[in-house]
Amino acid sequence: METLKKLSNEARAHVLAEALPWLQHFRDKIVVVKYGGNAMESEELQSSFAKDIVLMKTVGINPVVVHGGGPQIGDLLKRLNIASEFIEGMRVTDSATMDVVEMVLGGQVNKNIVNLINQHGGQALGLTGKDANLIRARKLKVSRRTPGMDKPEIIDIGHVGEVTEVNVNLINRLISDDFIPVIAPIGVGEDGKSYNINADLVAGKVAEALKAEKLMLLTNIAGLMDKQGNVLTGLSTAQVDELIADGTIYGGMLPKIRCALDAVQGGVGSAIIVDGRVPNAVLLEVFTDTGVGTLITNQQQD
Repeated sequence: METLKKLSNEARAHVLAEALPWLQHFRDKIVVVKYGGNAMESEELQSSFAKDIVLMKTVGINPVVVHGGGPQIGDLLKRLNIASEFIEGMRVTDSATMDVVEMVLGGQVNKNIVNLINQHGGQALGLTGKDANLIRARKLKVSRRTPGMDKPEIIDIGHVGEVTEVNVNLINRLISDDFIPVIAPIGVGEDGKSYNINADLVAGKVAEALKAEKLMLLTNIAGLMDKQGNVLTGLSTAQVDELIADGTIYGGMLPKIRCALDAVQGGVGSAIIVDGRVPNAVLLEVFTDTGVGTLITNQQQD
């Protein structure tokens, strides 16, 4: 907010006027924000994120935060001399690793975010998917094609899961009681086992189940880029499918984009890939005409 103070009165008035229609549009709506990456590691960005979330709640928008914590998990595993292995971009999670995942995500990371939001005047409440069966999950089956084999190889990556059901009643009750839910991406199976789930996927499924107005995925890049390195802005789901088919979207960005696509096709108003390295990125995306990232909607482009 220091930047706003440096602007002329005319410029400040323009900023506030630009925000008005968006304040009206998002009032009483749910916005699911996936928080992780660089935005979680810098103290300045942590503080601006917490302020953004509190401001949203204060003006009548209902934020729901889903967070990651991969680097923090990796750091503790290293200190405990537990080797990390990744297959198809997912952490192989045996019982010992799952204990660390629960400790880091459900304890350290979750409570740090809750504390930060509360310090800035919010009422955050931290949960994992095991609380009141918030996130029901099943074991994720991963297959990989190996040269020389006729059929894909089925790989066991341990306690890694996918979302089967979200307890929307619990989240809606917390929202109606003016709490800001902060959710760690740990699911629980029918047998009571814990599952480590990709935070982007959890955020997408939570947004879909809540019929959220917007899903925001904070990343470490400026947004989805074309082959010339230019950031692509408003895209329809059909255009995204074309970009996947022609190879513009590939590699590590594919799961994030597929998550955004599934959410929009499942009833979420829009999904946005946001540059989490930009201070106040959440506010800029919600309250300005241009935003900061790549917007995906179900609307047909002319």
